Amino acid sequence: MINEALKFISDEVNKYLSVKLGPLTDPRLVLGNVARLQDGDQGGNANPLANKAILTLVNIEEDRVSKSPDNFRRNLETNAMMYKNPRVHLNLYCLFSINRSNYDDALKWLSLIVQFFQYRNVFDKITTPGMEEKLERLVMDLCSMNFEQVNHLWATLGGKYYPSALYKMRLVVIDDDTVDATGELIREININGNQNI
Repeated sequence: MINEALKFISDEVNKYLSVKLGPLTDPRLVLGNVARLQDGDQGGNANPLANKAILTLVNIEEDRVSKSPDNFRRNLETNAMMYKNPRVHLNLYCLFSINRSNYDDALKWLSLIVQFFQYRNVFDKITTPGMEEKLERLVMDLCSMNFEQVNHLWATLGGKYYPSALYKMRLVVIDDDTVDATGELIREININGNQNI
């Protein structure tokens, strides 16, 4: 689901950039590891991150507030109980970095990405009918970092700083369809041979 969520956001931002900057055959925003930007040629091919906006996943955290303590669910179709581990709700930290040879263009692209999420920061099945079936709802929140945090982030990525913005994507749900066991609902209780309903 992580890949699907990042691909979905990337596609939505690319649509917006095409409206604002004019259509292009190649996407302006690509999924990639910004730390690989300094690698140069890749097997004789040009670096696919060159002259692009880059969406990089830089951190994942579990949203424990949304986690259900129950390890069972009721199947409404069969009226049976399914026992399985609860779903995992994740927050993804997405770094939008702009690698443009023209610094003015880099700042313009970054402004448009921030503008897009100001215009539309909630994505669900109602507002986005083409949304991936397993994605329920995504919310994009801008994360403000101080100079020390920016320094640590870019030092961890091992590269020099590029114009960038960090967003927190809430809530990506990871749920395996495997059911551990099933059982019937409790309909009666017997206490010392007496039946109570």
